[in-house]
Amino acid sequence: MKIVIPSMKRIALAIAIVALLPQFSHAQVWSSPFEVSGWIPYWRQATGTQDFIAHADLFKEINPFGYTVKQDGRLYDAAGLHTDPWPAVRQIAKEKHIRFIPTVMWSDAEAIHNVLSDPTLRRKHIAMIVDEVKTNGWDGIDIDYEGKYAKTRPFFSLFLKELYAAMGDKWVQCTIESRTPLDSRYLKPEDVPDDIEYANDFVEINKYCDRVRFMTYDQQTIDVKLGKEADDRGEVYGPVSDVRWVEKAIREAMKTIPARKIMVGIPTYGYEWDVKAYADGYTYKLLWTFNPGYGFELAQKHNVTPVRNIGGELGFTYIPEGSPFALTRPSNAWPGNLVAAAALSLASASNTNMGFRMVTWSDANAVKQKVDLAKRLGVRGVSVFKIDGGHDPALWDALK
Repeated sequence: MKIVIPSMKRIALAIAIVALLPQFSHAQVWSSPFEVSGWIPYWRQATGTQDFIAHADLFKEINPFGYTVKQDGRLYDAAGLHTDPWPAVRQIAKEKHIRFIPTVMWSDAEAIHNVLSDPTLRRKHIAMIVDEVKTNGWDGIDIDYEGKYAKTRPFFSLFLKELYAAMGDKWVQCTIESRTPLDSRYLKPEDVPDDIEYANDFVEINKYCDRVRFMTYDQQTIDVKLGKEADDRGEVYGPVSDVRWVEKAIREAMKTIPARKIMVGIPTYGYEWDVKAYADGYTYKLLWTFNPGYGFELAQKHNVTPVRNIGGELGFTYIPEGSPFALTRPSNAWPGNLVAAAALSLASASNTNMGFRMVTWSDANAVKQKVDLAKRLGVRGVSVFKIDGGHDPALWDALK
């Protein structure tokens, strides 16, 4: 007869819940202080770790965005977690009781499917993760496998189940894509595909993840309802993370995953779009992402005053150099969306189109909107992507 001994973490959690049930409501049973976690990307780890060290008291968990995965499932330590500056970060995290949980990031859909659907490769992949965590004394692991096929869903769930069992008393965090409600992805009920499938099984993820961190960023144009609202007002719209969309996505998640596990992902970066105005609205082509400093420098260069846009972020529109519609730099600063309004007016009047640029970014005010939302919804906390020294300097006050 095989005797399975539960991990100490799960025993302690079960005891705590049983002890509290007679006295408190369900919401109060799991209630604990609001948590802040954040990712430090390996490509900006020098400035990111400095930021964390200076503001460590704000964090409950820190996540080196450090491991990538090769096609055969082998891990690659892109951050060099045994080299400076990581030992200092680990020491501070230990002293302040902050969980140190590296992220494994994988976005090759074909390779993910091939490894996770093969029992032998999946077992080897899990063994590598567990070995890294236990040998190095990490507090756990954060699984961030993005862009998966829908056909990979059952294998990803099985992977999480087996990983969770193998990790014992170590934490398993899951970072997954947000799910926009169908009535916001399609304007009419008849437009919703009959065969729509998802790559993530929220029910299974809830079973095997201690925290579920939703990537409530990179929204772009997925919420067609909010996009139409902007079009109807004649406004440009291509946010990184509109707080209205974030609320929709988190409420959708809360139908399956308890609030005590949910972390709201918050971006600290922005987008630049190439936009064309037509008589009936705008079309968008995403050019790149940027840190807020670029936005302010660009605004100064073109003498434009950034404004709070319909997506709740800071931004403006401008005509790039070399454009056939180039204008002389104004002596007085233009309001943020004057170019967009002028382009739409010209396109409507002359039945033509006019191109321009739009920038929008997540400043401290936009971050604070999401922090306030997370607290209002009663979820576990927020996860910031990314801590790298390039964010709005006022970020830290917004996270308090």
